[in-house]
Amino acid sequence: MIITAGVTASVIFQTMDSMQQQALRTSQETIKDISTGLKISHISGYIHNSSITKLVFFVETIAGSDAVDLAETTVQLSDSETVSILHYDNTTFSSSVTNGLFGSVNSSNLSNIDFSVLVIRDIDSSCTSSNPVINKNDLVAILVNTTSCFSGISNSISVSGRIMPEQGISATIGFTTPSSFTTTIIDLR
Repeated sequence: MIITAGVTASVIFQTMDSMQQQALRTSQETIKDISTGLKISHISGYIHNSSITKLVFFVETIAGSDAVDLAETTVQLSDSETVSILHYDNTTFSSSVTNGLFGSVNSSNLSNIDFSVLVIRDIDSSCTSSNPVINKNDLVAILVNTTSCFSGISNSISVSGRIMPEQGISATIGFTTPSSFTTTIIDLR
């Protein structure tokens, strides 16, 4: 009887230990989910033939966020008729903006499923083509070829979407294009 009680107690302690470890892992994942994320600070568009042919989203991590791997990030973009799901293309990565924001990457190399990353500010040099990780104080531009995705975006069109990291809070995309385009580069948000 004493042996049975001892075995039972041992099983209960092992179960409690296992449950405690699982609860700890779950709480750590939950904390990471709500403290990691991205935000969009600015959106610009490039106009060609009365249509937005390229979009740039200026992206950084939220305050207190862990590092975010852009290779595991997805961009979902819609022009109210078509939805495009875009993934990182390391062949179009640019570590600096040397030929102007829209001239640093040949966006014709981007298909309707790709986005490019242009590094604006990377203090610790953590964002590379093979490992595009951003963290505190980093700022990158995510470039999308809207001609490939939507055949361009014309006037008075509502555009929505999200930039979704593998884990954490997504950045929300939302704007309406103006009724007329008067410059080559336009601020959208």
